[in-house]
Amino acid sequence: MAEKAGVQPAPRERPAAGERLAAAAALLSVAAAAVLIVVGVARNVLAVLAAVICLLIWVGAGWYAVSRRGLVRGAALVVMTAALGLLVATLVAADVRILRVIVAGVLAVLSVGAARYSLRRTPRALGTAAARLPAGATARQPVLIMNLKSGGGKAERFRLAEECCKRNIEPVVLRPGDDLLKLAEDAIDRGADLIGMAGGDGSQALVATVAARRDVPFVCVPAGTRNHFALDLGLDRDDVVGALKAFEDGVERQVDLATVNGRTFVNNASLGLYASVVEAPGYRDAKLRTAATMLPDLLGPDAAPLDLPFTGPDGTGYPTAQLILVSNNPYQLAHSGGRGTREQIDRGLLGIVTAHVSGPAEASQLAALQAAGQVRRFRGWLEWSAREFEIPAAGPVQIAIDGETLTMDAPLAFRSWPGALRVRLPPGAVGLSPAARTVRILAGSTVADLGRVTVGAGPR
Repeated sequence: MAEKAGVQPAPRERPAAGERLAAAAALLSVAAAAVLIVVGVARNVLAVLAAVICLLIWVGAGWYAVSRRGLVRGAALVVMTAALGLLVATLVAADVRILRVIVAGVLAVLSVGAARYSLRRTPRALGTAAARLPAGATARQPVLIMNLKSGGGKAERFRLAEECCKRNIEPVVLRPGDDLLKLAEDAIDRGADLIGMAGGDGSQALVATVAARRDVPFVCVPAGTRNHFALDLGLDRDDVVGALKAFEDGVERQVDLATVNGRTFVNNASLGLYASVVEAPGYRDAKLRTAATMLPDLLGPDAAPLDLPFTGPDGTGYPTAQLILVSNNPYQLAHSGGRGTREQIDRGLLGIVTAHVSGPAEASQLAALQAAGQVRRFRGWLEWSAREFEIPAAGPVQIAIDGETLTMDAPLAFRSWPGALRVRLPPGAVGLSPAARTVRILAGSTVADLGRVTVGAGPR
């Protein structure tokens, strides 16, 4: 797989007068909303403190409910119910002024709207930016491979094979027992100069592997269950047939791929708790029941330690972690806006997250910080970016790659491949993920960008 230079975005021109005014309004509105909230908290500080304590008790009891069995789990559920009731009671006792909450909410909405306009994150501005992508060359022999069973049978429900024939796209159906990599290789050997995959993220990654190696443009058709790759490409995941427009007059961009021991992934690879639960035989049919059954053995006091050694961003060696997530470019995990998506998939970096939880107290703290959007403050949390990453485990390791579970021999060597894949998008696609489209008005970088626009300079 070869690295390629990505398409560089055009420089942003200086902000117009209206954008400067909107930036100033965004800053003033959020400041006014913050003042109203602070005043409300100050007037009811004891009730607010009691509500926070109830929330922490509820989260702590939740930890015991998922990591213990028998009487301990039953007692934890009782405590959770009581804490929830007390939380509601303390919020009522706080005598929250509804008018103050409404005004603060309106100001926050105005602030976000003004920020979106000034930073050019409105649908119209984003559509203009997407239109700057270069048009792809007309395909002489396009091919779409489809998994008819993926996503509950989306390909059959939307009659993708028929829609392909209407557009002179050769449909290739993945049958049980077929080798998907070989299907893609054979299609290109027959002359396919544009190849796509209609299926889940695991299937997308396999066909993308061949497309990247053979330097053939790739089309992602969101016919899977969750379609995270399509989401981060800025596709409409509900418009399965609309994705076929990429074969006709699509625009092209280059994105990164990532590998672990040579296996390509377009989204992420996870190790530790998630990989163990997903590997369980009954997980697909009963996700919640399977997780509830397994978590006490994985998280409880008698749980066997995981063998996932790694080196942190500062060179410190760590013996293990309960969770390791390695992604094809970093995910937005800390803020609610665009959470679980990637701002970019063309930075040429792996996103690496590890979490070490040593007991119930730390588990409660992690859950509370995650709920508050401050997960990076957790003592056992590490998050960084790098071109390469390695896990030198002593033996085989369970790993979930783009939702598909398997076991790999150690060491696990992760690598980013910048600009490895040429992707064709429908001409009307936004081309940006929710994380890239979201304005986090309280983030320091957003405030700094708004300040620069206010004084007439463009954002970074």
